[in-house]
Amino acid sequence: MPDGVEDVEVWVPPLVTVPDVPGTLARMTSLRLVQTVTAGVEPYRPHMPEGAVLCNARGVHDAGTAEWAVGAMIAVLREFPGFVDAQRRGEWTYHHTGVLADSRVLIVGYGSIGSALERRLEGFEVEVVRVARRARDGVHAMDELPALLPEADVVVLLVPATPDTAGMVDSSFLARMKDGAVLVNAARGGIVDTDALLAELKTGRLRAALDVTAPEPLPEGHPLWSAPGVLITPHVAGSTPASERRTLRLIRAQLERYLAGEDLVNVITDAY
Repeated sequence: MPDGVEDVEVWVPPLVTVPDVPGTLARMTSLRLVQTVTAGVEPYRPHMPEGAVLCNARGVHDAGTAEWAVGAMIAVLREFPGFVDAQRRGEWTYHHTGVLADSRVLIVGYGSIGSALERRLEGFEVEVVRVARRARDGVHAMDELPALLPEADVVVLLVPATPDTAGMVDSSFLARMKDGAVLVNAARGGIVDTDALLAELKTGRLRAALDVTAPEPLPEGHPLWSAPGVLITPHVAGSTPASERRTLRLIRAQLERYLAGEDLVNVITDAY
């Protein structure tokens, strides 16, 4: 930490969480605002000092994450990873594949990223079913999820990491998914019970596309690497030039509001 950290009023943490968040926050005795560059704030929220405001980067990663989710579900349904392996072997492995068209896509955690995902799915001839913490017009509540899972061809996870969502995708959740369905996790790795998912993948009943894992980074030799029917990317969904540009615009506008004494945006008042 630099000299003078006790005088810092605004902290913009880096994309990769610093090792000692509680200790870092404790040293910033003049802190008034923490503006994250991520939508998730779980490393900071439990340790925020009295009088400081926590704001997230809601919106800046919508485009990248939604684009990744569409690409990931298409890649799994159309079996792109298998065809890439065949290409490397020089094999012409013609066969029919699945398709996104006519599918029912269940978005679990319908916020700004979920809305961005739905806009990108409009041209793919799918039915979108929306689920959020609370029911509203056109959006189901979380307690309706068990009844919705058996009808979904693709289940996309976009929920924040909270005590309520930790391990929510457990063996019971996965068992309710229909045979051949695809689980797409663009949220946080801890939302999914890794052992329960591995058990389903090994039977071939479900497939998955994961941008996040538990543990993360996924260590060498972990059974997820070699599990059938899974596509894994190293938490890159929001790591794009578009996200960088939008992050900088958000930080600049937020700092201008702070200096002018205006209301801040993306203030975290509850879990999210």
